[in-house]
Amino acid sequence: MAISEEAKLEYFLQWLQVNGVELRGCKIKYCDSNKGFGIYSSDESTDGVLVVVPLDLAITPMRVLQDPLIGPECRAMFDEGEVDDRFLMILFLTVEHLRKNSSWKPYFDMLPTTFGNPLWFTDDELLELKGTTLYKATELQKKKLQSLYEEKVKALVEKLLSLDGNSESKVCFEDFLWANSVFWARALNIPLPHSYVFPRILEDQEGCHSIEKSSEDSANNSSEELVDGENRKRSNALKFDNAVKGETSTSTKEETLWVEGLVPGIDFCNHDLKAAATWEVDGTGSVTGVPFSMYLLSAEQGPLKVEREISISYGNKGNEELLYLYGFVINNNPDDYLMVNYPVEAIQSLHFSDSKRQLLEAQKVEMRCLLPKSLLDHGLFPSGIPNNNRNSKGKMDQACNYSWSGQRKTPSYVNKLVFPVDFLAALRTIAMQEDELFQVSSLLEELVESREEKQPSDAEVRAAVWEACGDSGALQLLVDLLHKKMMDLEEGSGTEECDSELLEKASFSGDPGQPARDENGSSNYKCMSRIRWSSIVYRQGQKQLTRLFLKEAEHALQLSLSED
Repeated sequence: MAISEEAKLEYFLQWLQVNGVELRGCKIKYCDSNKGFGIYSSDESTDGVLVVVPLDLAITPMRVLQDPLIGPECRAMFDEGEVDDRFLMILFLTVEHLRKNSSWKPYFDMLPTTFGNPLWFTDDELLELKGTTLYKATELQKKKLQSLYEEKVKALVEKLLSLDGNSESKVCFEDFLWANSVFWARALNIPLPHSYVFPRILEDQEGCHSIEKSSEDSANNSSEELVDGENRKRSNALKFDNAVKGETSTSTKEETLWVEGLVPGIDFCNHDLKAAATWEVDGTGSVTGVPFSMYLLSAEQGPLKVEREISISYGNKGNEELLYLYGFVINNNPDDYLMVNYPVEAIQSLHFSDSKRQLLEAQKVEMRCLLPKSLLDHGLFPSGIPNNNRNSKGKMDQACNYSWSGQRKTPSYVNKLVFPVDFLAALRTIAMQEDELFQVSSLLEELVESREEKQPSDAEVRAAVWEACGDSGALQLLVDLLHKKMMDLEEGSGTEECDSELLEKASFSGDPGQPARDENGSSNYKCMSRIRWSSIVYRQGQKQLTRLFLKEAEHALQLSLSED
C-alpha cells in the first residue's frame, strides 16, 4: 500500500529529530508535483539560523569509507584510484536504497523516484533536444553510466547486499541511475574543518592523503567543469570565507577543506535566482550551539515572512546545466550561455596540420568557449545597460602589443568584441593560410635568434600569429561555426519562432497537464508535459543566443575586412 505524502513527511521529521536535526523557525512541506518538498518559514522571531544538521548525518566520502559494510570493500579501490569520491557516495546511495532494513529509509522515501533530467527521458522525449549540446551529452553519459554499471557497480552491489544478508535483493541499472541523479541533484559543497575530515585517530592510517587530494580536486574542478559533448559537468556552489564559521580568532586559522556531500534536511531547499538563505559550517558550536554542524542561514536583513519558501542558489547556471543536472529550466534565464567549439578531430584534416597543432599548443589556447548571455550587453549591439566598470583595459593592452612592426593597427572594435581571446587565438591558427604560416615562422625565428635561442612565450607566439593573420580568418571561421550550430538546432527542432509559438500555446498554468481555457470556455492551448516544456525553453534559448552571437560575429567580420 502506497504511503501518503503526509505520512512520509511525518516519518521523516521524526527521523530528523532522532538524528539531532533542528528546524528553527521553519518547516518542511509538500510544494507540488513539480518541485516536490520544500522548506518554508514558520516563525518571524528566528535569529537567522533556520536549520541545523550535525555533520555526522551528512553523506560524504569519509562517511562511506568508515561505513562497516561498504568501507572495507571500497578502501583499496579508492586508495588505488580505481574509484573517486563521487562514486563512493553514489554506491552508498544505491546499496542503502536496496537494503530492506536501511536506517536511511525515511530519508529515501522523501526523495523522488524518477527525475526530470535528460538521462530519464524516453527516446521520443530526447528527440526534443536533437541538435543541442545536451542531446549528444546525454547519449554519451548514459552509455558511460551503463558501462560503469555493468563493469563495476552491479557485481559490487550484489556482493555488498549478500554480505548484509540481503542476497534476495536484485539490483538493476535504474537503481544506479536513481542514485546518480540523487547525488547530482542534491549534493552541496561543504566547507569542512580539517580536523573533522582528518581526525587525529585517522591521520596515521594509509590513504588519508588520497582522500584529501580527491576531495580538494573535486571541489576545485566543480567550479570549472561544464556540460558538453564529452560529458563534463560543472557544479558551482556558493563561495564561503576561508575560515569555517565558529572558529576562534587565532594567529593560524584551521584549514578548510571543500567536500561534496548530501545533507538531509538542508537539501530540501529549492533553487531561486534570489536566494533567501545560504549554508555554512559551525566548527565549534559558537553559532548554533551544535559543534561540527552545518546550518541554513537566512540571507535576508530582517525576519522572513511566515510561509515564505526558503530557497538557496545552486549557482549562476544556464538552462543547459540546470536541465542536465536538476531537471528544470528558468524561462528567460539571465545566466544562460552558449557553448561553441571547434572539433579537435578536425585539425588532422587541415593543411599543415602538424605545424598548426604545434602553434596551438605553444599558445595554450582553448578549442571551445562559453558565451554567457551577459556578454551581449557589452558588444557591438548592446541589449542592456552597459557596465562602465567592466575591465576592458586588458583587451586594449593586448591588442596594442600584438604588432611588432607597427603595421597592423589596433582594431576599432577591440573593446566591443565579446568573444574570448583564447578561443579567437585558436581560430586564427586554424584558419591560417600557407603564406601566413611562413610569416609566423619567420617572425619567431628572428625573435629566437635575437636572444640566444630562448624560446618564445605563449603571448609572443600569439602576437606573431595576429601580426600575420589579423582577425578576418578567425572571425570568418567563427561565423561558419555559428551558422553550423544554428543549422543543427533548426534541423533538429525547427526555428526559434516555431518554439515561441509552441510555448505561447502551451498549457502551463499550474499543472502543465491541465489545458487552459479562454473566456468562452474553449481550449486554445495544447497540453504539454513539463519535460517537453523544459526542453523547448532550453533549445529556444540556444537558438536565440546563437542568432545574437552570430550577429556580433558577422558585424565584427565586416569591420575587420574593411580595416584590413
